[in-house]
Amino acid sequence: MNASNALGSRIRFIVILGALIAFAPLSIDMYLPAFPAIAEHFGATAGAVQTTLAVFFIGLAAGQGVLGPIMDRMGRLRPLLFGIAVYVAASLWASFAPDIESLTAARLLQALGGCAGIVASRAMVRDLFDERASAQVYSMLMLVMGLAPILAPMIGGVLIAHYEWPVIFWVLTAFGLACIPAVLFGLGETLPPERREHGGGLARVGRDYLALLMDKPFMAFALANALVSCAMFAYITGSPFVFIELHGLAPESYAILFGLNAAGLIAAAQVNALLLRRYSSRAILRIAMSVHLLAALALLAVTLLVPQAFLPLAACIFVVVGSYGFVGANATAAAMARAERSAGSASALTGILQFAFAAVVGGLVGAFNDGTALPMAIAIAVASIAGTLARLSARGA
Repeated sequence: MNASNALGSRIRFIVILGALIAFAPLSIDMYLPAFPAIAEHFGATAGAVQTTLAVFFIGLAAGQGVLGPIMDRMGRLRPLLFGIAVYVAASLWASFAPDIESLTAARLLQALGGCAGIVASRAMVRDLFDERASAQVYSMLMLVMGLAPILAPMIGGVLIAHYEWPVIFWVLTAFGLACIPAVLFGLGETLPPERREHGGGLARVGRDYLALLMDKPFMAFALANALVSCAMFAYITGSPFVFIELHGLAPESYAILFGLNAAGLIAAAQVNALLLRRYSSRAILRIAMSVHLLAALALLAVTLLVPQAFLPLAACIFVVVGSYGFVGANATAAAMARAERSAGSASALTGILQFAFAAVVGGLVGAFNDGTALPMAIAIAVASIAGTLARLSARGA
């Protein structure tokens, strides 16, 4: 009975953390189908509507940087609940925004609140589990990373087909409200007072971040995760053009292909959780990044030598995406294992690197679009090479 209760508690813990991590992908992807309707409603340009997405990424990065140290000093629960409350208020504001400027401001505030779930989830896992167990939990949380980009646009598309665009933000408001009792009664505080940072103010925050930046193994694993995540973002940014425009796939067929790649990511993450019962996270990470690198280089070769070949291109991308199911969980666990009393700051810095690099790479893929798959392939290959070099710099850690 005790074992059953422990399993049930762990499953509940993972499900709630999954919901917290989902704040970002749901808030990013669910309203994408509403872009034309939002532009028409406000009489705004496409660029002005796209700005509402750009400021969300800025808010995610900036908010994590602030909330991480706060969670190390106040514990995880109170800042998390405050962040969710801010997210709920901002989502409601977005639904009633009178102009595009107000919507942009609401999106920034929504990101500042929603990022609390991202920071808290990684920090709570670090509070409760060692490196191998953390990697197993992160693997299970990868389900969210795989499913959310598929389900969120579909949900948004269904909603916008039957209702006006503000309903999307009403749904996000309801999601945030549902998370409050789940956090209160399903999680609890994971950082007791005796393990918290005390005193020092901004100077202490600066020292914590500087210590992490100077911690070579932490930065090696955090950069490896961020850079391989860049490859994922390059794929997400470039693949619609590559497969729909260049290779002539119908949008419905592209959606199926996107879903298959996401399924590969989810399956890899669950296989990773099983492998961790027998092998160390570092050993799995080493092999997974080698596979990712080979697939990225193969993708670049296919793009250069046989640019019209669809199946080799699709196969390489499937391996690139799927291998992140192994890399993301193990690299994150290895980085977070370096944090002793500053898991919140470590979680924040990991997230900042991930979102900042991804935004830059996504912008570069779009800016250098030359009518071929080459910009996407180059971005993926460069990110994979840099990620591999980052991981190699952690040898002996």
